[in-house]
Amino acid sequence: MRVNERYSTLPAADRSVHITNICAIEDIGYLPSEGTTKIHGVGFVKIHAPWNVLCREAEFLKLKMPTKKLYHINETRGLLKKINSVLQKITDPIQPKVAEHRPQTTKRLSYPFSREKQHLFDLSDKDSFFDSKTRSTIVYEILKRTTCTKAKYSMGQGEGRKKDSALLSKRRKCGKYGITSLLANGVYSAAYPLHDGDYEGENVEFNDRKLLYEEWASYGVFYKYQPIDLVRKYFGEKIGLYFAWLGVYTQMLIPASIVGIIVFLYGWATVDENIPSMEMCDQRHNITMCPLCDKTCSYWKMSSACATARASHLFDNPATVFFSVFMALWAATFMEHWKRKQMRLNYRWDLTGFEEEEEAVKDHPRAEYEARVLEKSLRKDSRNKEKRRHLPEEPTNKWRQRVKTAMAGVKLTDKVKLTWKDRFPAYFTNLVSIIFMIAVTFAIVLGVIIYRISTAAALAMNSSPSVRSNIRVTVTATAVIINLVVIILLDEVYGCIARWLTKIEVPKTEKSFEERLIFKAFLLKFVNSYTPIFYVAFFKGRFVGRPGDYVYIFRSFRMEECAPGGCLMELCIQLSIIMLGKQLIQNNLFEIGIPKMKKFIRSLRLKHQSPSDRDQYVKKKQRYQVDYTLEPFAGLTPEYMEMIIQFGFVTLFVASFPLAPLFALLNNIIEIRLDAKKFITELRRPVAVRAKDIGIWYNILRGVGKLAVIINAFVISFTSDFIPRLVYLYMYSENGTMHGFVNHTLSSFNVSDFQNGTAPNDPLDLGYEVQICRYKDYREPPWSEHKYDISKDFWAVLAARLAFVIVFQNLVMFMSDFVDWVIPDIPKDISQQMHKEKVLMVELFMREEQGKQQLLDAWMEKDRKKAEPFNNHSPARPAPPDSPDFPGGAL
Repeated sequence: MRVNERYSTLPAADRSVHITNICAIEDIGYLPSEGTTKIHGVGFVKIHAPWNVLCREAEFLKLKMPTKKLYHINETRGLLKKINSVLQKITDPIQPKVAEHRPQTTKRLSYPFSREKQHLFDLSDKDSFFDSKTRSTIVYEILKRTTCTKAKYSMGQGEGRKKDSALLSKRRKCGKYGITSLLANGVYSAAYPLHDGDYEGENVEFNDRKLLYEEWASYGVFYKYQPIDLVRKYFGEKIGLYFAWLGVYTQMLIPASIVGIIVFLYGWATVDENIPSMEMCDQRHNITMCPLCDKTCSYWKMSSACATARASHLFDNPATVFFSVFMALWAATFMEHWKRKQMRLNYRWDLTGFEEEEEAVKDHPRAEYEARVLEKSLRKDSRNKEKRRHLPEEPTNKWRQRVKTAMAGVKLTDKVKLTWKDRFPAYFTNLVSIIFMIAVTFAIVLGVIIYRISTAAALAMNSSPSVRSNIRVTVTATAVIINLVVIILLDEVYGCIARWLTKIEVPKTEKSFEERLIFKAFLLKFVNSYTPIFYVAFFKGRFVGRPGDYVYIFRSFRMEECAPGGCLMELCIQLSIIMLGKQLIQNNLFEIGIPKMKKFIRSLRLKHQSPSDRDQYVKKKQRYQVDYTLEPFAGLTPEYMEMIIQFGFVTLFVASFPLAPLFALLNNIIEIRLDAKKFITELRRPVAVRAKDIGIWYNILRGVGKLAVIINAFVISFTSDFIPRLVYLYMYSENGTMHGFVNHTLSSFNVSDFQNGTAPNDPLDLGYEVQICRYKDYREPPWSEHKYDISKDFWAVLAARLAFVIVFQNLVMFMSDFVDWVIPDIPKDISQQMHKEKVLMVELFMREEQGKQQLLDAWMEKDRKKAEPFNNHSPARPAPPDSPDFPGGAL
């Protein structure tokens, strides 16, 4: 594809203060000059904003710019000052070597830019007054609100050039605003600001991109803090806030990881002292268990599950309850810490009072919304014309005709809006599609359950003793891998479907579009990621029935049972494999592999090109050409989404996997540098967007944190054996120890009560005839009057479990709210600085008004002195009656 270049011609003196945005036009032939040669390919239009335009737009957008006024930031004193100095010396090796990250003792007073008050701002260097991020924002705002017309879409139609009919129809679909409509209709293929320059090479001129690559996007600086201020300066506040949030989240994972490791080591150290697992491993007890499946499965010894029981204690011990409470408080502390960090960034980045600015500058409607409104208005106009055609003609009124002619210039889209009736088909499609996709997720989980049941029955028929002894581990591991593959595939599918469902709703603004997309994508991916884990945690082993009266799926597949040590170990395996697999495959390999693959494909295409094209490709390209080959920026939704899902893994089921924070920490250390490298090297530079918070993601985080308290309460109460052990210890133990707990949780079954066709095919597999087998449940024995009925022990344990859920949930919620109340959202020093800024701003304007008044008085005095000579030579006037000079006047 040949490349056609076109630039705006500008005075040489103004080029240094102009920002460059690039609009790429693909497969559109146009003339770069007055010649007659038609060139097809990609054309680049370089757009500049001169100084007066930058000033006008900065005033319109109410951008806060630094004034000449410098003031000292309040420094800590006494003990806090010494502690801060010591911490600064300790952390100096891990600080990035950038000027923006150095601690500042002074700050410039900021004020919304005004052309009438330019004397307040430091305009000594106009080139650097508006940085590249601010310039790109201004240019893109101008492009978005510039009204496009069909004449502008014609692209030189009057010059006699013939157009392709399909492309011409696209160009004629004119929306209300310029660049968004042009991009949506395919007239322009891209519009993006340029990177500062190259980031690697010996002769590369030093720039912010190269500095970010060396101090932020390199894996060799993984131990350093992020240069957040420089990230904000280069990419804008919205991306800066994402990386700041990711850094705070990663830092907060450090104490959670340490506590999780301690809990795990506690379980490891006390595994040999755990009486229930010792009883299960003791072969002298000779407990014979009932078959795990019909016909093919035989009786088995409880001692064969010794390894599972010992491993369960690593995660199912008294320290787990403490860790669940700790993580709930950790989540509340993390949210409060982030709010305080966010306020510090808002103060440092001059984003205080940003709400007023958002109201002043409304979001532009999306091109798709404008197109739908235009379509609706045209239909409405055609219907009105049709009605007027059948009405009798009224006598012509010249004045009314003039009014109608004037009103014809008003756009129909200003009068028409999309109502819920227009969007009802889209809403109905959204509802049906989401329900269908959730049903698909449940169906896949059900399919994996059937796979587990059938595979366990098939392996039980194997003649190898080693295979039969590892049935549970084999089935669990393979089923989890299947779940992982399905989750990864459905995540990609659900992301595309969520975007499509949001598009057909036709939201009015980009903010509304993003919020709706986030809600749908999070709902679908939440269900997809956590449904298999919810099944193991709360449903497996709960509705199996009992020997002789089991529950079946489709009348042929018997429901699964938990291991004698409980389902918590299997929940741990499920959670760890899915969490680590998603992080390793989806978050890391995909993010690294896909860009590398695209680069490889581009290199293969280069090899198959003709020699002239290859030479043209290999030669030194301009910056706009190099950036055009990079991937377009797709938004921060995927980045936030993977971190929120990980946050769910860390908090929702942390009672079953205390090492989850550790693995999340290790992943995030890589993730920060991986995302940084992607933004610096693989993506086009995104248009800077102002934002003072992380938006809807904060509410989602709070919701996940509240849900985590409830889920962990149920995991501890119903999935683990913590509550049954407490009930046994304080109600049924004869000597105040856990001896006899295993026997207490097992019920007895007479093998003669098996239903026809469900008894084991080989009842003598253990070498002796079995009369009574045991199963885990609280039921009456076969020799009781009410055999196999639920016993009183079951109701005692159930009451204790429900009581624990209520107490745990309310206690932890109260403690979380207490932490929220104790920690103020705005740090005290920041609130003092903000108050100080307001006082200084008032003093500055009072001084300015005083100066204006003094200047005005000086001018009036000068005018009065100039008028005195004329007054001296003027004829004498009679004195007023109240003057002493007047005869008979005042005495």
